Amino acid sequence: MHCIDGVGGIMEGRNKALKFIEDVTINAEEVQKRVLSEILSRSANAEYLQRNGLNGCTDRETFKKVMPVVSYEDLKPDIERIANGDTSAILCSQPISEFLTSSGTSAGERKLMPTIEEELGRRSLLYSLLMPVMSQFVPGSDKGKGMYFLFIKSEAKTQGGLVARPVLTSYYKSSHFKDRRSDLYNNYTSPNETILCLDSYQSMYSQLLCGLCQSKEVLRVGAVFASGFIRAIQFLEKHWSLLCSDIRTGTVDSKITDASVREAVLKILKPNYKLADFIEAECSKGSWKGIITRLWPNTKYIDVIVTGTMSQYIPTLDYYSNSLPLVCTMYASSECYFGINLNPLSKPSKVSYTLIPTMAYFEFLPVNRKNGLTGSISEPASLNDNEKQELVDLVNVKLGQDYELVVTTYAGLYRYRVGDILRVAGFKNKAPQFNFICRKNVVLSIDSDKTDEVELQNAVQNAANQLLPFEASLTEYTSYADTSSIPGHYVLYWEIKVNDATLIPPSVFEDCCFAVEESLNSVYRQGRVWDKSIGPLEIKIVENGTFDKLMDFALNQGASINQYKTPRCVKYVPIVELLNSRVISSYFSPKCPRWTQGHKQWSTQN
Repeated sequence: MHCIDGVGGIMEGRNKALKFIEDVTINAEEVQKRVLSEILSRSANAEYLQRNGLNGCTDRETFKKVMPVVSYEDLKPDIERIANGDTSAILCSQPISEFLTSSGTSAGERKLMPTIEEELGRRSLLYSLLMPVMSQFVPGSDKGKGMYFLFIKSEAKTQGGLVARPVLTSYYKSSHFKDRRSDLYNNYTSPNETILCLDSYQSMYSQLLCGLCQSKEVLRVGAVFASGFIRAIQFLEKHWSLLCSDIRTGTVDSKITDASVREAVLKILKPNYKLADFIEAECSKGSWKGIITRLWPNTKYIDVIVTGTMSQYIPTLDYYSNSLPLVCTMYASSECYFGINLNPLSKPSKVSYTLIPTMAYFEFLPVNRKNGLTGSISEPASLNDNEKQELVDLVNVKLGQDYELVVTTYAGLYRYRVGDILRVAGFKNKAPQFNFICRKNVVLSIDSDKTDEVELQNAVQNAANQLLPFEASLTEYTSYADTSSIPGHYVLYWEIKVNDATLIPPSVFEDCCFAVEESLNSVYRQGRVWDKSIGPLEIKIVENGTFDKLMDFALNQGASINQYKTPRCVKYVPIVELLNSRVISSYFSPKCPRWTQGHKQWSTQN
């Protein structure tokens, strides 16, 4: 789907996009059958399919019967062969063009996802649907510019010479992004050169400078994740004086040494005393409440991901933006781009994504939550034949049920467990719409307890509310299952924003510990009270800036600034050591949470 110039072309392109969505969701079952048949027929000679006995069959029944449901570890030997230079048709018949790296921030290891050249076209297609959908809800969204903070990461090469890089770096460096035909929907304040600058300081500075220069034209602002957008606002808090100086004089600060960036910015930057004075006056006020709408007064919404654990940033975004709508537009991963939000102005807690049936072949593994507990996702490492039969197709999922997403892609993943837990929220024609619930592998566990990131997020939020009377707030957190002593215990690392830390009595933080424990599931509380298998929960308060250091550490390890999300559970020893080195005080839960003996039978379940 290509963009068309001119207002008439915009309308034609929009209508084509909306008709495409309508067609593929009405015919979701037929499209899915065709997609699977295409994938299997194209790669009929691939070693992986031959090895598993598919023998050239392209029908769904044979595929489901003979092909295993797999995780990354199952594919690792084949992926390593490709990475080491084996160019034979191992996973798919088309040549692997590069590897896409997952963020891998909690376990310290990054996965390599094989991809093929044509996948860029599928990603571009999904991007091309976003603004036509948005334009139905926000009139005039084609009349101005988007200020998006987008970044690339340095790339590595495998032993066999293939590039390995984050999926967004791959996309931003591709011709699909760099040579995109200009239209009113993809008009950004950031020149390509500023996005493609490897130095994160120069990139952020120059993108903010261009965004400020064009402030009256900005209709929407955003980044990939909420955390990235807030990082940009915090960067502005630190550097607004330098930025004002550049706007006032029409020059670029000497720290911006990248010649292509300077040249691109100077095409936009002109001396503007009035604008510099205005920005200076706003930024030097005591409060930064509403700073986004003050500096970019025509902004209609913020385009960031605030689902899952990103929801903790909603109060901060509301503060900076005077509660502008928060829009989550699409659902994607390194393995595959999945779908889009057809109701973009829905509240973050209600966001659902419609999977686009042309992107991949989708299956769904029912998630069995033991005794209905949110924090106990059953996740067998491998599936037997009966469990394989439980997988349901896209159009057969049930409203309200939770599933683990399983994909078969054009790039050589077959019945691959993505690790995302989704809940069916509704349907667009025949295509289901899903709430993102959590990543199944982000859990805290000491004994038989299992705490997932959603439950942890809710517990932390309940506890953090106790800081409000002291004009303090929780800005970041992560957790760690400390088993260095017996019994082991949960540790939460909190970074807080506070005017005067001495005004908060230690008992308040102890109450926070207790509030977290009271909010956790019954299996956890049984471990604390009855089994004594879990020790008192601990909250460690860390120095301000600790989570910036954590991000810097992850970036130095090869994570992408676009993909980086604060890990909600850390296991990687250097990360734990970094956090512990910045602890300024520590508090334990003063008593056991409530638990009734009627739930004792849960302790025997694995």
